[in-house]
Amino acid sequence: MLKISKLFGILATTFIMSSQSLFAGNVPESNDAIKLVMNDWTGQHVSTKIAGALLSKMGYNVEYVSAGAVPQHAGLAQGNLHFQAEVWTNNIGDLYPKFVENGDIVVLGQLGLEPREGWVYPPYMADKCPGLPSYQALYDCAQAFASASSFPNGRLITYPADWGTRSKDIVAGIELPFEAVAGGSEGAMIAELKSAYAAGDPILMMMWQPHWIFADLDLNWVEWNPVDGECVEESQAKDTACGFQQASVDKVVWGGFEGKWPAAHKMLSTYSMTNADQNAAILEIDNKGRDIDDVVSEWLANNESTWKGWIDAAMK
Repeated sequence: MLKISKLFGILATTFIMSSQSLFAGNVPESNDAIKLVMNDWTGQHVSTKIAGALLSKMGYNVEYVSAGAVPQHAGLAQGNLHFQAEVWTNNIGDLYPKFVENGDIVVLGQLGLEPREGWVYPPYMADKCPGLPSYQALYDCAQAFASASSFPNGRLITYPADWGTRSKDIVAGIELPFEAVAGGSEGAMIAELKSAYAAGDPILMMMWQPHWIFADLDLNWVEWNPVDGECVEESQAKDTACGFQQASVDKVVWGGFEGKWPAAHKMLSTYSMTNADQNAAILEIDNKGRDIDDVVSEWLANNESTWKGWIDAAMK
């Protein structure tokens, strides 16, 4: 009787330990919703919705929460928000570095995007300004980019006025013979770019990447002098100008994320997006008017061999 009792006890203990081990590996580890940050540009929506769809496939509850690019950091640090797919490191405010240093926000690594800001022009302008893509060529062929109102200076279309004056400041700082004209809006800028492109007219414009326009038009970038470290836009000289400070795009989570949702943490750490993927998705949404959830579903269907590996590795 004692032997049977001991055997039962051993079996019961083994069962409990096995159950605990199985439960520890269960996903989701918590039924609480993982709150994903949504900012105010389409590319970020695409990155976030794909991440949310993958988390849902793993069994997690997800919730999308709108937040500003700078105010979001306090919410992440406090655990009211849990994941942000795209922190652009040239727009982080003063508190973000402190939150990261304290461990309140954890950086999972870069998303994989290769962001770029600068001046773009159609390839046919290289024939009219042979020294391109070097910015130095613009001193000699400003008239090739002139309009009736700017002649003899070239015309540069910059970001809308409420986005700041970075291009205008650089033009003045390096004494470039161009007139910097603020675009009325993103839509107005793109309309003018497409119109000039179709007609073969001269155009030089401040632009950013990823953006759907690069999936629609072939555009070249003006090149600047290389620099060690960050490019300081505010203090540039004609012969050594570095152009624009470039950002990296980081994935970040609330400091307590890994402890609460370890498998989700592993998957998001390996999750990545490319410029080509995002440009194509933005083109479908912003230019062709398709629903973002349909575009995300299409991406998932076309890239199962990629994302399935992320999930399989995270679930082990």
